[in-house]
Amino acid sequence: MGKGGIRDGEEEIFPAWARDVDQCLSHYDVSISYGLRSADAEARRKDYGWNELEKHEGPSIFRLVVDQFNDTLVRILLVAAVVSFVLAWIDGDEGGETSITAFVEPIVIFLILIVNAIVGVWQESNAEKALEALKEIQSEHAAVKRDGKMIPSLPAKELVPGDIVELRVGDRVPADMRVLSLISSTVRVEQGSLTGESVAVNKTNHRVETEDSDIQGKECMVFAGTTVVNGSCICLVTQTGMNSEIGKVHSQIHEASQNDEDTPLKKKLNEFGEMLTAIIGVICALVWLINVKYFFTWDYVDGWPQNFKFSFEKCTYYFEIAVALAVAAIPEGLPAVITTCLALGTRKMAQKNALVRKLPSVETLGCTTVICSDKTGTLTTNQMSVAKMVAMGAESGVLRSFKVEGTTYDPKDGKIHDWQSSRMDENLQMIAKIAAVCNDASIMHTGHQYLASGMPTEASLKVLVEKIGTPKGFDRSSLNSSGAVLPCCQYWNEMEQRIATLEFDRTRKSMGVIVKSNTGRNLLLVKGAVENLLERSTHIQLLDGSVVNLDSTSKEEILQALHEMSTVALRCLGFAYKEDLSDFATYDGEHHPAHKLLLDPSNYSSIESDLIFVGLVGLRDPPREEVHKAIEDCRAAGIQVMVITGDNKNTAEAICREIGVFEPEEDISMKSITGRDFMNHADRKAYLRQTGGLLFSRAEPKHKQEIVRLLKEDGEVVAMTGDGVNDAPALKLADIGIAMGIAGTEVAKEASDMVLADDNFSTIVAAVGEGRSIYNNMKAFIRYMISSNIGEVACIFLTAALGIPEGLIPVQLLWVNLVTDGPPATALGFNPPDRDIMKKPPRRSDDSLISAWILFRYLVIGLYVGLATVGVFIIWYTQDSFLGIDLSNDGHTLVTYSQLSNWDQCSSWEGFTVSPFTAGSQKFSFHDNPCDYFQSGKVKAMTLSLSVLVAIEMFNSLNALSEDGSLLIMPPWVNPWLLLAMSISFGLHFLILYIPFLARVFGIVPLSLNEWLLVLAVAFPVILIDEVLKLVGRYMSRTHVSTSKPSKKHKEE
Repeated sequence: MGKGGIRDGEEEIFPAWARDVDQCLSHYDVSISYGLRSADAEARRKDYGWNELEKHEGPSIFRLVVDQFNDTLVRILLVAAVVSFVLAWIDGDEGGETSITAFVEPIVIFLILIVNAIVGVWQESNAEKALEALKEIQSEHAAVKRDGKMIPSLPAKELVPGDIVELRVGDRVPADMRVLSLISSTVRVEQGSLTGESVAVNKTNHRVETEDSDIQGKECMVFAGTTVVNGSCICLVTQTGMNSEIGKVHSQIHEASQNDEDTPLKKKLNEFGEMLTAIIGVICALVWLINVKYFFTWDYVDGWPQNFKFSFEKCTYYFEIAVALAVAAIPEGLPAVITTCLALGTRKMAQKNALVRKLPSVETLGCTTVICSDKTGTLTTNQMSVAKMVAMGAESGVLRSFKVEGTTYDPKDGKIHDWQSSRMDENLQMIAKIAAVCNDASIMHTGHQYLASGMPTEASLKVLVEKIGTPKGFDRSSLNSSGAVLPCCQYWNEMEQRIATLEFDRTRKSMGVIVKSNTGRNLLLVKGAVENLLERSTHIQLLDGSVVNLDSTSKEEILQALHEMSTVALRCLGFAYKEDLSDFATYDGEHHPAHKLLLDPSNYSSIESDLIFVGLVGLRDPPREEVHKAIEDCRAAGIQVMVITGDNKNTAEAICREIGVFEPEEDISMKSITGRDFMNHADRKAYLRQTGGLLFSRAEPKHKQEIVRLLKEDGEVVAMTGDGVNDAPALKLADIGIAMGIAGTEVAKEASDMVLADDNFSTIVAAVGEGRSIYNNMKAFIRYMISSNIGEVACIFLTAALGIPEGLIPVQLLWVNLVTDGPPATALGFNPPDRDIMKKPPRRSDDSLISAWILFRYLVIGLYVGLATVGVFIIWYTQDSFLGIDLSNDGHTLVTYSQLSNWDQCSSWEGFTVSPFTAGSQKFSFHDNPCDYFQSGKVKAMTLSLSVLVAIEMFNSLNALSEDGSLLIMPPWVNPWLLLAMSISFGLHFLILYIPFLARVFGIVPLSLNEWLLVLAVAFPVILIDEVLKLVGRYMSRTHVSTSKPSKKHKEE
């Protein structure tokens, strides 16, 4: 026995929808009048469990923390931090400032790792909230018959299969149930959140002919989590907990959440990290091999080396250099800059009504290749509106047709074409009267929105009445002054007092109301299916109000108008009335003799006979105005649009043609398919590989999931939109799940990566453009940071290879990588987007982050950075001037390059002396130990190396403005934020140079004006070198384009 209604060993579900009422009662061994016995209910609960959804335990906090270190770059950083901490601990015996400086590096790295872990855990701990939100839509109580008594408020979790439940209007259905009998003449249930249907559906107690029916086809079943909007009925519980349809959705969400994949960017960064690990390993090994001669010393005895001695001090020193290499090679600031750039992207998207819940989604949007969109509420407004009104003409056989604008419940949204309210004739007045009075809906105005209460079709009729207006001669200002949302409807309801209602039923397909007119006589006003009203009509009302016989010509014209509207997927409603009410002519309430006729719905058809037909309207859930252009933008951007809806096929096809998914005359026989037919298709992947738009109608949650899964298997990056409970599993499974903010359920929002504040498809397209721009900017700052890091690696490698003193220490490299490089890298995220960004096809998710040519450029620039930083170190020790810049003012002693490269043998040099030199206000003297000139005395040369590194990286940030565009074409001021960031970075560098305490921590000293001129002279050529490389890149790109053939769409490769 499993929890929530899952019975171990149960092989198949009893198809209650395909069985008669008596068969269902027999199967569940229950009486409709007595219900279950309490003892039986308790026994069944032990078998089926509680009627609730399972609670899946999410990953523990410890597991989440450990997962944060499942990243190559992070692991390298962790090793570097541990090693540097151990070395700092060993060196700590020396005390003083050296000890403090040594610990700065591991502490900063540990802090970076801790912050990264905290952010990651916080994001991932929200992942399972979709399942919690799903539980909130379950009903809490139910009216249940047990032991022959009605229990009005039994906790819904205590329900078991076989319970008899009474449902009333407004109730939330507590379990999946078979309708046994209708108490009212009709029952309508709003199940769109589960099935995607745009209107409430009628329920019946008649069985369905086929056992293999989709959810929409099970008309005698009501499902947990849906809402009764009209009528009341008696039901039999058939499935509870995890066996219910909503339970299946719960399982699918949980299953999808277990299959979360890394985003394209994270995959690329992981690949880059692995490559970096290999490179670091090779370079560290080379550094050790080059310097292994320093680890050992030996004496030659009789020509043979003997008395080997191992120098632990030298071994540790070169081990520190290897750690410095790791610190130099890893762009420590990259995770922080990427997070900052994505956060800035989310702010930009929020301004465009796209609320991003998960930061990596911003980048993933940029490589979206397929958008799977729900129809209802996303491509359409999910607000029924009248699109066409047909009224009677001046004579028999003549009709008048009016086009009606508007897509919302706002009465001021749109107008009626060719309309003159001053000439509102008797026929139009009767249409308005019936639409307003034979209507149970209402509309509320809250904030900037108009919301409907009741049936959407009836709400749209009330909006039509407002657009029609009031009869000529009536002072409408008195109604407007009352503040009513629907003043015209209020007018008609005051004119015609409703005294009885003939509820809608599926047999006659109409609804009628008996009203007492202000003239004192009773009228019957009827609306319903056009064909049914015509069958019961004998007359028509003409334009001037006169009544004539309904002849064959008029009937054919009306049916032709009906056919034309139906072919464009309009739902049609007809209007009729009756003046001669016979038994009801004097009806005034329940005490009237004719009232007993109203108690039996089978009498309604005879009461609604001999009608006078007045007109008809065509309604639809209209497409959003902006969607057509958004679909065109998708096509231009190489993004395929697939529409997946629970609505019927004809309606969906008409909408898809209108919004541009299909061309008006396109043959879509191979591109429009139902969910079930798709699942039975011989080659589903081949079907999905078709170019152009595709439509899947009558789709269930499992169909949506299968479509997303197959697309992802085929290498597509899938964005899935949805608003209902039924969309949640696919939202969770897609690369980008996009939920609706207004109409969306909490379940869909919690399962999504992004929420649309305006429920608008065009917002997705704008977000894709923003995602592409963000990716390009991320490439710019990754290009900048990696080339800088390669330069640092080259610097340390050359230092070790040449045997000169260490020019940059780890804490300086960490400062450059985290603080100095940070602001320019972040500012590159503000680069303006390319004008043609939505005219290019989406990049492939497996495209390399760094191409071979870009890597070659990195290496060239990096090599120059290494040469410049090491070169300026050598220049200070060996030259008194460079390029005409005098460097001798500080009084330092010059040495030969040979002495510099063999500085470790200084103690054996005879007569070696060093003069004191000044740096700022400090004076460095080496009378006691001249060899210290190559250790503590290298502080000025180190400062020059660090300053050259900072200056080169600032100039290099200008190179990163464009991958191949010259600075002459894209000058620095196109991104003023970058100029500001460069100023901040230089300011931070001056801060550590000229504040004594910070200068001691970083082991540097102030520089003179001449020394700054030297720094700039050595740093500036990096711009000239990259300009030449960009020129070569542009030439190669043009050559490649001219010789390559047009490539097919990647999924056809």
